[in-house]
Amino acid sequence: MTKPLLLLWTDGAGPYAAAIEAAGLADRLRVEAVGRTATPDDTLLAEAEAMLAMAPPAGILDRMPKLRFVQALTAGVEHWLARPDLKPDLALSSARGTHRVQMPENILGALFHITKPYAAIVGDNAAHQWTRRVSTTLAGKTLGILGLGAIGAELARKAAALEMHVIGTRRGTGDMPHVDRVYRPEETDDVLAASDFVVLLLPATPATENFIDAGRLAAMKKTAWLLNFGRGALIKDDDLVAAVRAGTIAGAVLDVFRTEPLPADHPFWAEENIMVLPHIGGLHPERDKMVAALLVENLHRFVEGAPLTQLVDRQAGY
Repeated sequence: MTKPLLLLWTDGAGPYAAAIEAAGLADRLRVEAVGRTATPDDTLLAEAEAMLAMAPPAGILDRMPKLRFVQALTAGVEHWLARPDLKPDLALSSARGTHRVQMPENILGALFHITKPYAAIVGDNAAHQWTRRVSTTLAGKTLGILGLGAIGAELARKAAALEMHVIGTRRGTGDMPHVDRVYRPEETDDVLAASDFVVLLLPATPATENFIDAGRLAAMKKTAWLLNFGRGALIKDDDLVAAVRAGTIAGAVLDVFRTEPLPADHPFWAEENIMVLPHIGGLHPERDKMVAALLVENLHRFVEGAPLTQLVDRQAGY
């Protein structure tokens, strides 16, 4: 019986091939690796039944008649769902959950940046200048998390350990550990009004396009900060710039944008109280190993004919 062909269409396929070998799957699959900017030959495209990939060229899936399973390299899959060649019966799995460690740490780093004067002290050091500065505590402050998924749950656990009050929104019902109160999405304005820091962890869907606009920014405290580690399209850019300039909110830390890299003439760069991060939230030196573990889990299920994990709900958009 011919073994199914797995196409690793990514740069640095080593960690994935090593994980497949270590899991004992090398005898059950044919594995071929192709660099991300290369195009597999017609034979590989015709025979591939499973694929790991970031963003293959438009129309390429139409040339892959045997393809049954795609493992995305990212948690956000809006670029996959927008593809006209994504067939309805093709199983698409996201990399949801692989940001569980590094994303909350980067968000906490942003919170410490806002409340601790280390950046200013670096400038003092360069000037050989002793300036007394005072930190603001995170303990006792309210952290509002819009999107209490895997990352939000881990962020809540870490924030609670810092004695922060944690609230947030999720589609599901019921209490969550380390979260003082879970709100429904339609109660978002209540979360905004009560929070000292608002973290966006929502997916990009038609329902979340421009989710944070002038109206929702006006619902926030004037002393509050907005942190976006979700998707760039969640925020109406012009409304955020206007809100920061007017003092409607204190400021923002942004890690994701509609266009990346962020254009040099974008107004975010000119605002003192808007910090632009170069999409560092999900990056991690060992991230390929984390995604490889998810791929291996799904490949076990694939060869056994079992349901895949982290399957994308196309109607929900994630």
